[in-house]
Order: sequence, then structure tokens, then C-alpha cells
Amino acid sequence: MKLNKTLKNMVVGASASLFTMGAIAAEETIKVGVLHSLSGTMAISETTLKDTVLMMIEEQNKKGGLLGKQLEPVVVDPASNWPLFAEKTRELLTQEEADVIFGCWTSVSRKSVLPVIEELNGLLFYPVQYEGEESSKNVFYTGAAPNQQAIPAVDYLMNDLDVKRWVLAGTDYVYPRTTNKVLESYLKSKGVDEKDIMINYTPFGHSDWQSIVTDIKKFGGEGKKTAVVSTINGDANVPFYKELGNQGVSSEDIPVVAFSVGEEELSGIDTKPLVGHLAAWNYFQSVETEINEAFIAQWKSFIKDDKRVTNDPMEATYIGFNMWVKAVEKAGTTDVDKVEQAMIGLSVPNLTGGTATMNKNHHLSKPVLIGEIQDNGQLEVVWQTEGEVVGDAWSNFLPGSKDLISDWTAPISCGNYNTKTKQCTGQSL
Repeated sequence: MKLNKTLKNMVVGASASLFTMGAIAAEETIKVGVLHSLSGTMAISETTLKDTVLMMIEEQNKKGGLLGKQLEPVVVDPASNWPLFAEKTRELLTQEEADVIFGCWTSVSRKSVLPVIEELNGLLFYPVQYEGEESSKNVFYTGAAPNQQAIPAVDYLMNDLDVKRWVLAGTDYVYPRTTNKVLESYLKSKGVDEKDIMINYTPFGHSDWQSIVTDIKKFGGEGKKTAVVSTINGDANVPFYKELGNQGVSSEDIPVVAFSVGEEELSGIDTKPLVGHLAAWNYFQSVETEINEAFIAQWKSFIKDDKRVTNDPMEATYIGFNMWVKAVEKAGTTDVDKVEQAMIGLSVPNLTGGTATMNKNHHLSKPVLIGEIQDNGQLEVVWQTEGEVVGDAWSNFLPGSKDLISDWTAPISCGNYNTKTKQCTGQSL
């Protein structure tokens, strides 16, 4: 009995020792949450961003990690299910104790995550273009605001292609609806009549585009130059572009400029019928710079597939990750409040040859590029801004927003500060 008791004590002691070692090992890593859909309608776009974060983590660990610790990725799949994004965020912050989260694509997923990440004081890097009208202490927006994509794209169509009629076609959720409110107001401020604006929304995963494309053709066949401004998201883009080709809608007749279609989405489409249609982003794989060539080579090596492409949200992820690393090093800690303040004013190289700077409103300065679809699925730059454009969290073309600014530095320290009333109307430090 005594021997059995001794053995039992040894086993218990060993188990406790292993548990302690495991706890110590966990404390010796910095956990990086990866919150992207790996299944469902948005997997076509988001899986690549999961891989991009893993590539950046691998590279940073090869450099020795961060603050003397290795980075540990914690990957979850919210499965294109918007409420599940909130659940997975809570899991990352409470169970996994993630120090930072890189994730979300659609604005509806970000809106789902927002109350959780603010409640638990987490830190989210959001890498995709969005509708604006938001600024959170807990979010850094590394994708484009409307003044860094939608407004310049409309200006290009209006000034360079002489477009007079406008089809605003989008997926039915917050990003397209809010962006189109901004664009509708902007177009009217430029003298466009309401009858020359057609607005259409379809659900996620929509596949039957025949009647909608027919309506677009009819709308564009009334004697005025017409263009489609597309905020269609996810895998619905594939049948949409196929139907454009089926009905012979060429870029010369009715050009389409897309805000959610890049190299990744085009890689799954026969692009020959789409040559000449457009996309507006802040980065294209075709940009010829040394830093971009190195990034593309790194990506192809990591993913072990020479056919895989790069795209704008990947660059936004790259910029955000590098800024976070720099901010943690500057702050000397992963503490969210200290990293948040250390982020403001930081600059890192972008992939197009310029510099990305994080501004007081948690938005980047970014160049704006218009690309033309080529038959190889790449986009050739046909227009770009002379330098970087500062992202604007609040639109100048919406009545409730034009008086608001975002400034997360003292003495304002507010995401939606009313410049007329001098009051903060939302979250503040």
C-alpha cells in the first residue's frame, strides 16, 4: 500500500509539473488571433488572409519573435456566420487570451465583433475597405475608407470616362448600403439627377443574375454613358461577371468598377470577356516595386503555389501586422491601451513604393489606384493619386457625419467628436 501511495504521489506530482510547464510555455508566447471565414460564402476571399497572417507570424518568429517571445497563431473559423464572429471573438479573448486579433472581411462581421472587442478591451486589425461611419478605440482600420476608394473611383468614371448614369449594385448588408448612401449624396452634389441613379441589392451568395444584368443593359441603353459601381461581395461575383459576359456587356459599353473584386476573386473566373472592366483598390499585384516583388516571392514560397496571387487586403494585413509589431516594440508590452497609443503616428513601408502612416483616427494614409482587368487575371494601373490619401472615418457627404471627426489623442480622445457642439457622442478614452 505504501508503495502504491508513493507511485500515486509521483504521478500526481508529475502531472502537476507538466501542467505548470504547459502554463509557463503558454505564458512564453504572444497569442495572435486569426478571425477569418474558412468556410461559407466568404471563404473565397478570407482564407487567403488567414494564410497571410500565418506567413507574417512565421517570418517574425524567424527574426526572434517579439519581446523575446515567439508568436503563437490561434486560428478560428467563424464560417461566414455573422453572430459566430462575435462568439469566436469572445473565445479568442477570454479562453485563448489572444493579445491581438487580425480578422473580419464584411462590415456585418466587424459590426458583430465590435461590442465584444470593446467590452473585453481587445484589439482588432480590420484589413478590408469599408463604409466608414465608425471609429473605435479597439479597432485599427487598415483597409480603405470611402474617400480612399469609392469617391476617387466615381471621380475617375465621371471625369475620365464621362459617365452620366450610375448603377450602384451591391450585396445586401451594411457596407454596400452605407457606401451607396455616400455615393448617391456625392453624385447628387455633382449635379446627377435621381433618375440617372439605379440602385440594386442582392443577398450573399446570389447566383441568378440574368434579369438584373438585363435591367442594367436597359438602363444603360438610353443614350447616356453608364457605369456600374459594384459593392457585390464574396462568391456572388463569379456568376455576376459570367452573366455580364453571357449578355455581351463589354467595358466599352458599360464599364464596371468593383470595390470587392481583386486578383484572388478573378483567379476563379475566365477573365477574357471582362477585359477592360475596372477595380479600385490601394494595391495591385502588378505594381512594380522591389518591396512588392519581395512580398510576392515570399507569398509564393510560403503557400508553395506559383499560381496563387496577392491582393489589396493582403497588403492591408501586411501593413497592419508590421505596425502592430512596431507598436508592441515601442510600448514594450502587448497591453492594449499602451499599444493603441503607440500605434498612432507610426509609419511603415507600403508595397506600392510609398509609406503607410497610422493617423489619429485609427485610419491609414493610402494611395488610390484604378486598375483595368487583363486577360491573365491581373489588373493594370490606369490611374492613381499623386500620393497617399488620409482615411476619413466620417463622410463629408452624409448630414449626420459631416460635423464629426475622430481623434484618439488627448485632449479629444474620441471616435466621434462633434466639431460644432464640441461634444463626444460615442466611445471615448
